[in-house]
Amino acid sequence: MTTRHEWTREELGRAVRAGDRRALARAITLVENGDPLAYEVVADLYPSTGHAYSVGLTGPPGVGKSSLVSALVRLVRTTGDSVGVISVDPSSPFTQGALLGDRIRLTDHFLDPAVFIRSMGTRGHQGGLAETTLQALLVLDAAGKDVVFLETVGAGQSEVGVLSIADTVVLALMPGSGDSIQALKAGIMEIPDVIAINKRELPEARSTRADVRQMLALGGGEPPPIVMTEALTGEGVDELLDALVAHRAALEAAGALEERRARNLGAEVFAVASARARRHLENAVQDDAELARLLDQVRHRTLDPLTAVHEILRKVFHIDDQDDSHPR
Repeated sequence: MTTRHEWTREELGRAVRAGDRRALARAITLVENGDPLAYEVVADLYPSTGHAYSVGLTGPPGVGKSSLVSALVRLVRTTGDSVGVISVDPSSPFTQGALLGDRIRLTDHFLDPAVFIRSMGTRGHQGGLAETTLQALLVLDAAGKDVVFLETVGAGQSEVGVLSIADTVVLALMPGSGDSIQALKAGIMEIPDVIAINKRELPEARSTRADVRQMLALGGGEPPPIVMTEALTGEGVDELLDALVAHRAALEAAGALEERRARNLGAEVFAVASARARRHLENAVQDDAELARLLDQVRHRTLDPLTAVHEILRKVFHIDDQDDSHPR
């Protein structure tokens, strides 16, 4: 009977940098579980990051995102670049990192040693899905992956947080489903750098493209390219990859890639800090009878909300919140 190898901090960091698949799997599992060792390992690996180009891909369920990612991975591998794939499921607490049903197509690449694929959910991590995804991305980056695809299940708020760390974002839409117009109305169109209308053989494909173009024209500015694809046959996927390469080249030519990465990382640091501060605040209020009494007074209108905010911040964070918003 074999026993599982327990990695030390130094061993795990060294093995990840060497691209060891077992080490990659272990490091990402630690990240998902919020294990303290994960923070130490990612901190050690961080100076080795900055090489991988990250591509986020989102869109409504059933649009064929996994098939698109699989087809893109196949094309990228023909160039000799190594690839990482992080498939993110914010909706299910049951997946526990297992392969999701519609992602079975990604198994085409499981035997390729230069491709590492991980499907991950929130698990028990306290930092939220965007934080776990960022750490997983950094682990794959430090392992020397040239391109990392971040695939999300939908296009809601959780997915937007995940996509905020990507260098290039692709929104995949399906003809005739109505999801494209809903995505436009929901402001999702502010996210993508490239739009892929998948299942282009469907009769509604051209009208969907026309609708998308019309909505983009209302937004002003330079609209993102729209590519028609058929992921299952590979048609149009080379054009999609060309659009991704062109976007990267445009960012680099304008000196905007590092600026975008710096902005994304800075925003992510602030978002994670804010999320943790909120959890700390909620726990403090829940466990403190005096703070809970303040909220009860607000509910009964015997104390105004801003005064309650001032008192809570003063007690929990030792912040004297005497700003212009607080009545004197």
